[in-house]
Amino acid sequence: VVCLESDLQDGQMMEVEVGQHSVLLTRSEGQYSAIGNQCTHYGAPLSKGVISGNTVRCPWHGACFNVHTGDLEEFPGMDCLPCHKVKIQNSKVYVTVNTKVSRQNVMVYYLSVSVGAASLICAETLRQENFGGRIIMVTRDDLLPYDKTRLSKVMNVENDSILLRRMEFFQQYDIEVWLRKEVMSVDTDKKKVTFDDGSVESYDQLLISTGCRAKGLDVPGMKLKNFKLLFLQMLSEKNVKFYMNDFVMEIKGVDGKVKEVVLKSGYVIPADVLIVGIGECNAYFFLSACISCLQYMRTNVPSVYCGGDLATFPLAMAKNQLVNIGHWQMAQAHARIAALNMLDKPTELSSVPFYWTVLLGKTIRYAGGLTHTCTNDEVIAAASLNYDPAVSAVAERFAAGKIITKKEAEYVKSFHLWIILVILLVFTLTPSGHKISYYRFN
Repeated sequence: VVCLESDLQDGQMMEVEVGQHSVLLTRSEGQYSAIGNQCTHYGAPLSKGVISGNTVRCPWHGACFNVHTGDLEEFPGMDCLPCHKVKIQNSKVYVTVNTKVSRQNVMVYYLSVSVGAASLICAETLRQENFGGRIIMVTRDDLLPYDKTRLSKVMNVENDSILLRRMEFFQQYDIEVWLRKEVMSVDTDKKKVTFDDGSVESYDQLLISTGCRAKGLDVPGMKLKNFKLLFLQMLSEKNVKFYMNDFVMEIKGVDGKVKEVVLKSGYVIPADVLIVGIGECNAYFFLSACISCLQYMRTNVPSVYCGGDLATFPLAMAKNQLVNIGHWQMAQAHARIAALNMLDKPTELSSVPFYWTVLLGKTIRYAGGLTHTCTNDEVIAAASLNYDPAVSAVAERFAAGKIITKKEAEYVKSFHLWIILVILLVFTLTPSGHKISYYRFN
């Protein structure tokens, strides 16, 4: 027994403990349901998120799950949630935990150039939709698909700890992964791909999702041994000296290793190791430019699909304006749409872009796809700082096609400031040692 039938009203949810299991109990249209409470992305408690109809949205990164089935409905979650049995008897709610492992949200495609988030989700989607043909994922890298978003947040991460799927997964679902193999050209007339080792592979459908690469310095000395390119920039908080309004002209070395960095200003900086972190660029390799997608993530070339950072695509919430959004969740969404359409299951992209990061211990969330937050007195984006699940709530309204007016947003903003002032006043007037409880208004 987890609660009384009257404890939850329609559109409400709460976390309950059943044995050692954290369960999300929801009530929607009079029906009680119970699913796992931890998001399959980073384990956020879904009970702290936003429920709307039959969907619960993660408070941290916007992943969505069906409250009745546990099915994954929006990324960046990786798997479905376990679904538990609920029984109402004598006005009490009983939950029986399903101890079976949740099914993999298996979704890829026929030949995928790269093994990032997009190619993985494409391959999994194809298998989930019962595609029985051959699936090949190809990359010039030497790692299986891994979580790149953690690279800027976990400094001591080990390669093995950030893999999205292990080799056993690919073997179980008969997905071939070719590592350390670079695509040199694609013949779209003959549907053939040529690799750096001279081999050629045919395809029926092709997904191109090469992502981004770290930018390199185009200066003398770049072939010396002891320097590294950073995919994501990092700054230490101390012991850092900045040379402003300057740039690198040359890298000098001794015995093939970096020894000095020469700046335009004339400064010469001794160096034992040189780390270059100057941003990133799309990894086209064999392509001449960024790819524009038509409807369904198709390109203008038959049987060729595109997803991820290098794709320009129509964004539904922006009236199908063509945009380029290089973010994790959208790459996954692109891939699922591509896979479904490869299988002749016409499906349009309807995802609401959702971004997140952590800076100096502060969480930042952003939902929306454009560079400003209002247009024509309508809210088209929202950002928050340490205020979950506010942006998830806004994203859910965007996904439902509901309009948020600028006036409404300004009212909510002023109301929250008023609440904060009241809370500060209460703390000021309360004797030291008294515990204060308050509710956050979402």
